[in-house]
Amino acid sequence: MNKGNRVLLKQFINENASLHGDNSEAILKILIAVQKASTKVHTTINKAGLEDILGSAGSKNIQGEQVQKLDLFANEQFIKELKDIDHVAAIASEENEEIIPLNDSGEYLFATDPLDGSSNIDVNISVGTIFSVYKRTRKGTPKKEEFNRYGYEQVLAGYVLYGTSTVLVYTCGYGVHAFTFDTSINSFILTHASIKTPEQGTIFSINEGNYNTLEKGVQDYIAYCKKLNSEKKRTNTARFIGSLVADFHRNMLKGGIFIYPATADAPEGRLRLLY
Repeated sequence: MNKGNRVLLKQFINENASLHGDNSEAILKILIAVQKASTKVHTTINKAGLEDILGSAGSKNIQGEQVQKLDLFANEQFIKELKDIDHVAAIASEENEEIIPLNDSGEYLFATDPLDGSSNIDVNISVGTIFSVYKRTRKGTPKKEEFNRYGYEQVLAGYVLYGTSTVLVYTCGYGVHAFTFDTSINSFILTHASIKTPEQGTIFSINEGNYNTLEKGVQDYIAYCKKLNSEKKRTNTARFIGSLVADFHRNMLKGGIFIYPATADAPEGRLRLLY
């Protein structure tokens, strides 16, 4: 993108209020809080190996997974930044057993996995933040039951990918937009507006180490993806990083499917629809 035509996150939202629901001002404040928190996470992740920020924190989260030191750091940053705005009533984070009340008069609920795939940082693999925002249906002190919502009720959903570059991707239901972090100005710049996934994708992403524990229908689908054409060439390609945000981001841009079905170890799957 031409540096002279760079569009910052705040500018994009202000100039495209109709793409951001019925309260673009609140959405802007929430996304600016996400921008600030993810900037701090980006900076810290880039110090991995240089400072004592890698490895387990010695506890487990509500999903029974080992909490990493960077999980806690990322969680703290998002809580801190969202506390500073008036619009969020409470946060539901994977790193906290209970919801975190912020503001009884807030109109929105913020659900997040602050750092998905954090165990991959030790081996320098991409990780990400996943977040989802819902409008409240009641007033007063927020209750955890308020987070039991359908996906179609989201007013804002997105993720931040910390990879070769740091990318913020979000939607309010009117197109998917991506902003890349520019370290020279410490801001996110619009790099992909109104992303369209290719209609015909050729990538399938699944942990085939679980193959023998999968249901037959899923096994049959994997076999279908591996079929050769009449010229004995592959029709699809397998790509699996093991970090949801990275796998999903690639497949969204290039076309494909990410699969994490039920397994013997995780009979309900592992993806949290709340986020």
